[in-house]
Amino acid sequence: MKFLSYWHDTAPAFAGAAQGPVSGHYDVAVIGAGFTGLASARQLARAGAKVVVLEAERVGFGASGRNGGHLNNGLAHSYLAAKASLGKERAIALYHALDASIDTIEALIAEEGIDCNFRRAGKLKLASKPQHVEALVKNFEALHGECDPDTALLSAQDLKSEVGSPFYGAMLSKKSAMMHMGRYVVGLADAAKRHGAVIFEKAAVAEHRQAGGVHSLKTARGTVTAANVIIATGAYTTQNFSWFRRRIIAVGSFLIATRPLTEAEAQAVMPGNRTCVNTMNIGNYWRLSPDNRLIFGGRARFSATSDQRSDEKSGAILRDSMERIFPQLKGIDIDYCWGGLVDMTADRYPRAGFHDGLWYAMGYSGHGAQLSTHLGMMVADAILGREDRNPLKGLDWPAVPGHFGKPWFLPLVGQYYKMLDRFQ
Repeated sequence: MKFLSYWHDTAPAFAGAAQGPVSGHYDVAVIGAGFTGLASARQLARAGAKVVVLEAERVGFGASGRNGGHLNNGLAHSYLAAKASLGKERAIALYHALDASIDTIEALIAEEGIDCNFRRAGKLKLASKPQHVEALVKNFEALHGECDPDTALLSAQDLKSEVGSPFYGAMLSKKSAMMHMGRYVVGLADAAKRHGAVIFEKAAVAEHRQAGGVHSLKTARGTVTAANVIIATGAYTTQNFSWFRRRIIAVGSFLIATRPLTEAEAQAVMPGNRTCVNTMNIGNYWRLSPDNRLIFGGRARFSATSDQRSDEKSGAILRDSMERIFPQLKGIDIDYCWGGLVDMTADRYPRAGFHDGLWYAMGYSGHGAQLSTHLGMMVADAILGREDRNPLKGLDWPAVPGHFGKPWFLPLVGQYYKMLDRFQ
């Protein structure tokens, strides 16, 4: 078993990183070479801006290369919960932004010729318990009637042709998609470079200063200056940008990938070949990979770390969960086990905008794979003076009380959700 992201291991390495010292003056400096940062860099460079991207590790190292491979168009919340907390107009606008984000990715892939196995598969939200069905139905009725007619309610009988495990019903979101995340992020980096962006890997920002409308960003390889800066680091945001760090809770999310399944095994597990999530608070999500592996993930442990020891513990928990849902896979070889950090906000809504001289988009709360490309391009458009299409503009973002770095409270949160899952 490899303790390595399947997406990293099965994608070509980005070969276009700039060599030599980090130096120069730019219109925009982007910190972070994931989906958000690279999408914004591509958008800016296409418009003629002089852009530099500073990445602490390598292209796609963080959440963009460590996720489950889903492009799901729903919110982190139920639509009813979003409407209650945000109001109907903003809830619909944010939901439609997630719809549009998948359209954006599909169009970008076609325009740039990125080979990443993009497919409109549809997403199933599966009721894990009989008592979950009522809430699922109520949410579907409101969502389908007010916001997204491309949804359907499936019965337990309907699901027999979709998933090789018993569930009590599901909501199908037809516009949801999937792709190979590693190939996409490398293709996005290639596109940004092709349009003129300069991308430095192994160039972590150690110091940021701002004076007279000019930003100075110091790395171990040199210093750049820029008129604008975009923070696109999500859960990997450092204490150099403490205002953002106090508002982001880094939570570990973990995944395993089986050996390639035979066609018969794949049909027995996922005959519908869609992306799936279940309704538990500490839930799981899964899909088949392009080479027929089952990629199965979840918040196996409420941890703020992801290293081999942590990933190995989480992988054992995930195997147990997978075998409970799919007993037909009991004892199957696991080829990959990996983890990464998710950039959660306290209310689980993303944020994008401008604060104290810095542009930003982050806080995707487990839905960044689909939204980050779209928001990155929106932030770029705002810098370029184009129409402001940001659905999150004006949404308050208070700091998390008592949170200054490592989220000490995560084990308590985990125990709370475990209790809810036991009794709900």
